[in-house]
Amino acid sequence: MALNPFRSEAEAYRFVWLTIGYFGLIVAGAVINKWLGLAVFIVLSAVVLFFYFRRGERQTRVLAPTRARTAEDERRILVIANETVGGETLRETIRQRSEGWRAHVLVVTPALNTPLKHWVSDDDQARDAAQGRLERSLARLNDAGIEARGEIGDGEPLQAIEDALRTFGADEVIISTHPEGRSNWLEKGVVSGARERFAVPITHVVVDLERESEEVR
Repeated sequence: MALNPFRSEAEAYRFVWLTIGYFGLIVAGAVINKWLGLAVFIVLSAVVLFFYFRRGERQTRVLAPTRARTAEDERRILVIANETVGGETLRETIRQRSEGWRAHVLVVTPALNTPLKHWVSDDDQARDAAQGRLERSLARLNDAGIEARGEIGDGEPLQAIEDALRTFGADEVIISTHPEGRSNWLEKGVVSGARERFAVPITHVVVDLERESEEVR
């Protein structure tokens, strides 16, 4: 199976436009003066190589919990979910993982957006929608007796996990997705990527919202 160098469609979209801009600047410089074109090529190539190697180091870094356990009965659970954040299957999994522990649960909902809106930094609508889903989920968790707090994360799920681990230091990460065939996260390899990238147990929960809705009816 071929490896995809991009972690998301948005990243691939940015790469295309940056490539166009890269060659456009070189051609524009060369039209003015061939030496200017050469200078632009050297400078831009150096910048590209710098960020390429920094990105490679960042992706191969494995993160472990950053805090020391304060009590033997304490457990910290990081939950990553977007559209499935309110699913009953996810809530039941959190309840099971919390049972018998003095659990601290952090629910992070990535603010997913279209590539175009992400490119122009128009994330407000995506964040508002994610915030609404998150608040409803936290209310249901609290009703079920599970103490949890939440926050909106980066639009890239793996980056959202990394950001949360830096401050939360989870003992376990729960990633919630739609079933296979309906899940963009599974298609993009979010779960497998998280298991390769982070030195913390990863639990994958499949939430079928359509089935849960039918059962309620």
